[in-house]
Amino acid sequence: MAKQISELKLGILGGGQLGRMLIQQAINYNVTSLVLDPDPDAPCKHLANYFENGSITDFDTVYNFGKKADIITIEIEKVNIEALEQLEKEGKQVFPQSRVIRLIQDKGVQKQFFKENDIPTSPFQIVNTKEDIENSQIPFPYILKLRKDGYDGKGVMRINSADDLNDAFDAPCIIEKLVDFEKEVAVIVARNAKGDMKTFPMVEMEFNPEANLVEFLISPSTYAESLQQKAENIAKNIASAMNITGILAVEMFVSRDGEILVNEVAPRPHNSGHHTIEGNYVSQFEQHLRSIYNLPLGDTTSITNAVMINLLGEKGSEGVAKYENLEKILAIDGVFVHLYGKKYTKPFRKMGHVTIVDIDRDKAIEKARYVQKTLKVIA
Repeated sequence: MAKQISELKLGILGGGQLGRMLIQQAINYNVTSLVLDPDPDAPCKHLANYFENGSITDFDTVYNFGKKADIITIEIEKVNIEALEQLEKEGKQVFPQSRVIRLIQDKGVQKQFFKENDIPTSPFQIVNTKEDIENSQIPFPYILKLRKDGYDGKGVMRINSADDLNDAFDAPCIIEKLVDFEKEVAVIVARNAKGDMKTFPMVEMEFNPEANLVEFLISPSTYAESLQQKAENIAKNIASAMNITGILAVEMFVSRDGEILVNEVAPRPHNSGHHTIEGNYVSQFEQHLRSIYNLPLGDTTSITNAVMINLLGEKGSEGVAKYENLEKILAIDGVFVHLYGKKYTKPFRKMGHVTIVDIDRDKAIEKARYVQKTLKVIA
């Protein structure tokens, strides 16, 4: 007889906010959670059944940690792949699979994968040195991205002219043609081992230009149904081509002429899906668990309009975190606060998020704008 979900221990590489919200859902299924994180005070520390302080990029640490779990998942891509490959060989279930993480760790390989699988994406060039960048075939202005280790807006820069090349990364990168886009959108798709797939409705995103982070997200989108369907189909095509088990977040651009181009993907719960906790019948975290435990996928329908705001540390503020005006925003109907348990704040650090739900979309946006300017994370 197959083991029940509660009998299979879940190992999570990374103990940040994504792991924390995954554990909050796993508790509802009586799942035993094990977490490995380099930060001794990681957000997951007091929620996990077992917490280990150690490197997620070291072979022995990841391998020995993985031996304690039945199913291993990630909340960040920068993990030791070789250890996961060895664990898979020894019969451990690793989701997303190590080959998927390997593909996604390198943005050059990821773009090549899109090209080979007819996934619409912006023209690009893979470069290895600063000299290659200087001899690029893609005209200015363009976007320069580190192939590895970039996240949350780090490792990305806009090159407007030859004058900017002095500050360009001197490491393997990709150069992408600048897309004249109208809006950034995202679709999260879930796929279990049986191959069943479900997408969450497409969301629209607004970015903080200074931090290059999602600051504001609106669900569901008001784009034409045909465009939303196209975006959801692209997400499904990527998940199928990867043969992934788990959640896949697909970030896309809607160009001014109505085309959809894939920017990049993440094989784990993602910032663009936090609103699903209150805004949808199933959350991205529950859907990820259902996927990796090979359970029926949940109903992704939106319950109502949901706007999600990232709570970022205030510019110029560093130290023990204090949440200013929390009572003011909690007095508003439909406001849900999620703090990530991080003791220290610094400029633009993700400290939490707030989801605002309302049957009136404009009211939800209005409340969200108020929350955005009222709730501050200071030292």
